[in-house]
Parts: sequence; structure tokens; C-alpha cells
Amino acid sequence: MIAPRRFLPSINSLLALEAVDRLGTATAAAQELALTHSAVSRQLKVLEEQIGVTMFVRDGKVLRLTPAGEAYANSVRDLLQSLARASLKLKATGGRSSLNIAILPTFGMYWLNPRLRAFSKLYPDIQVNQSTRLTQLDFERENFDAALHFGTKDWVGVNYLPLASERVIAVCAPDLVKDLPVPPERLLDLPLLHLDSRPGAWEAWFASHGLEADRLRGMLFDQFTNLAEAAALGFGVALLPEFLARTELSRGRLVPASSGYIDVEGTYYLVWPKSIAASDTLKKLIDWIQQPL
Repeated sequence: MIAPRRFLPSINSLLALEAVDRLGTATAAAQELALTHSAVSRQLKVLEEQIGVTMFVRDGKVLRLTPAGEAYANSVRDLLQSLARASLKLKATGGRSSLNIAILPTFGMYWLNPRLRAFSKLYPDIQVNQSTRLTQLDFERENFDAALHFGTKDWVGVNYLPLASERVIAVCAPDLVKDLPVPPERLLDLPLLHLDSRPGAWEAWFASHGLEADRLRGMLFDQFTNLAEAAALGFGVALLPEFLARTELSRGRLVPASSGYIDVEGTYYLVWPKSIAASDTLKKLIDWIQQPL
């Protein structure tokens, strides 16, 4: 049930409140909203009277929000952004069904998206929307049907569909050192690039070659694409997953720095909440993914 009308101010009043809070003055808010100063002031007065709480302090020509007004403006801003996103989604989707998926950016770009082209041709009435999330999310609070997850089955309350295992290779710019590829122990003397979501990756790589390595230092990145770009520019050696490395190696921007691909711990999964029944569109995606796998 929708709240009573007395608790639902007009959009114009809420826009005026948010603009004054963000811009600092009614004059600036009026300019952004293409209104007169008096029109903005009138909207704010109507809002105060409707809510019944003082939200503004007027000191001459200066208009300041009270602590209660600031707190309310923050809530209003979130709601306006949510409404704008919902409107954009409706406009972009039109009459088609849609799926909202939280993706890991590099895996989504280089593994998922090339495969989604075939899915979209099979189901042209389904639109797959994607947003980046690097950590686990709350499906009950965020509007996602499913998400990509890497690691182990440590996400509580979700179903798991394995997509791909992880294989990595050490790569670098063709001119970083002479006589590439070099023996694994040579990499201990070269600058190594690290991904913050893969702590211990280099230590595990060296251990797989029978070498002990600790206190490894080097540049730190939060996404594989940035890591690969830094390696291509000659900043050091990077460990890249196979789905990204194959693309970069084929372009010639990167070359193997040492040995070939090795298997590492961790699996890429498609996950979706157990507490919410999967929609028909999500079931179609799950069934379709499982076929080639």
C-alpha cells in the first residue's frame, strides 16, 4: 500500500530541496531548475508546511538547512536517483523483459559478453543490463537478478552455477627484458604488478615453480584491465587470467614473460538469491549457459 498523500510531497518540492542542499543557495537552485527565486522559495515553504517540521533557517538572504532538513535531503536525493534509474531502465528496455546482472568488469567484458551475443540472438525480447560490483551485494536491497562471483562458495544464501576455472600466465611488454620468455626465477628480479583482489597470487605462482618468494613489492591495481595496460606500457610483469591474456597476446602488446598457463584456486560463478524465486528470464539465461558448459 502506498503511503497517504500527506506524506508524499510533489516532485517539484523535492527537487527544490535537493538542489538547495547540494548547491547551497536558493538562487543557484533556481538557476539549475530554470525557475525564479520566488518559485523555489514557494516550493520549500509548501514542503515545510506539508511535513510540519522546520527544515530551513532564513538569515536575511541566506537560506540554510537545519540538521533535520539535511537528513531529509539526503534521503530525497537517494529516492530521486532511484526514480531516475527506474525511468531510464524503462525507457531503454521498452516493452522487452530485462535481467539485471552485477558483473566483475574484466570477466564480464572478455568472457560473458562475447557469449551473450548468441543469447541475445536467441532471445531478442530479453535485455541484459549490467552494472559493476567488485564485492558481494545484498540482493534484497539492490535490484539485481544475478551476479558474477569469483572464489569459493563463500557467498551465503545464493545458488551457484560454475562458469569457468581460473588459469593465469605471467606476461609483460615485448621489450621489458631480453630473451623472453625467461626462467621463472628471473622474474624475482623484475618489477611485479599486483591485483588487490588476488593477494598472494605471485607467491602461489612462484610456489608452483618450486620457488620461495616473500615480500614481493610492486604497483597495485584494482582491475585486471588496468593491470594489463600497465604491463603493456612496460611497468612490470603481470599475472593475467586466460580470458584476458589470450586477447592481449593476440594483439602483440604483451608476450609470455616465463612459463605458460597454470591452474590456480578459484572459480567464476553465476549466483542468484535462494530467497527469491528466479524469474522466467533468469531461468532462460541459466538454462542457456548450461548448454555449452
